[in-house]
Amino acid sequence: MNRVFFGLLLFVPLTLALYATGASAVLLFFLAGVAIVPLAKYIGEATEELTLYTSTAMGGFLNATFGNATEIIIGIAALNAGLIEVIKASITGSILGDLLFVLGASIFFGGLKRERQHFNSTAAKASYSSMLLAVTALVVPAIFLITAPSVGDLTLDRVSIIASVLLIVAYLASLLFSLRTHRHLYLAETARFEPRWSKTKSILVLACATVALAGMSEILVGSIEPIVQSLGWTQLFIGVIFIAIIGNAAEHVSAVTVALRDKMDLSIQITTGSAAQIAMFVMPALVLISFLFPTHMHLVFNSFELVCMVFAVFVVGSIIEDGESTWLEGLQLLVAYAIIAIAFFFHP
Repeated sequence: MNRVFFGLLLFVPLTLALYATGASAVLLFFLAGVAIVPLAKYIGEATEELTLYTSTAMGGFLNATFGNATEIIIGIAALNAGLIEVIKASITGSILGDLLFVLGASIFFGGLKRERQHFNSTAAKASYSSMLLAVTALVVPAIFLITAPSVGDLTLDRVSIIASVLLIVAYLASLLFSLRTHRHLYLAETARFEPRWSKTKSILVLACATVALAGMSEILVGSIEPIVQSLGWTQLFIGVIFIAIIGNAAEHVSAVTVALRDKMDLSIQITTGSAAQIAMFVMPALVLISFLFPTHMHLVFNSFELVCMVFAVFVVGSIIEDGESTWLEGLQLLVAYAIIAIAFFFHP
């Protein structure tokens, strides 16, 4: 698998070369998307290696900062281009993808040769409660705007900033829960290993991959509007499906791989933990960063996105409640994701 990701790095210079020669935006969009996948993988791997040289608390901070670096970098590029709806759509897609598609695939393939798989429901519910809090933070501003349509942008700015800060505080508290006060719930699958890379190599890989990712993100985001015009896809569909899958491809593979090894605790930590991190760290961080740009991002998502996210959170909650899963439950999550994806494709 590592050889596959290493081979995909060839798409980075290929994309740059075609971009320099003025290749079509459609071609550049897909090439940049493929190039981002291995870069995201190596950023994650370099971060994991660096955490082995630090304390547990610092390791948690590094994972929080760089774990979803792909989404943040793509988001900043989209902020610079003023594509606020694409950012919101990619956040929605990342949450739906983690909770329905990746978790569904993990449970389905992991359970095919087993009657049922077991996992620590207490640890899983911790991520689930974080998701409920994040969804609440999204629903309330939307209802606020519906019930007070005449409210000005200044008030929305204040609500979004306060809610974003509180979400980040809650996320840091969840790190404290998993890394300090209740870390025994996570020790079974997160034992400490000896580093494979030196500290210098880890920092160098992290720096190079981050710089390359920033360049690929600029090309990807710059190709979105031409894609909308030439293929007729909406920004909503591009953000929810394509950008979300591209940004999380590496960890998607990891979650399914460990589920096949019957390590469902780790698989669920990857999927629900990633969704919680996006909702409680990446999203509010992008809201705060947006105030450095002319166009501000608010915590107000459209009703269709909100309903889909709330639905996904409650469906996953019903599955992880008993601490065990079967392949049928995984298939049901995959079907739910497919229905939502089709609806987003046809949504105007």
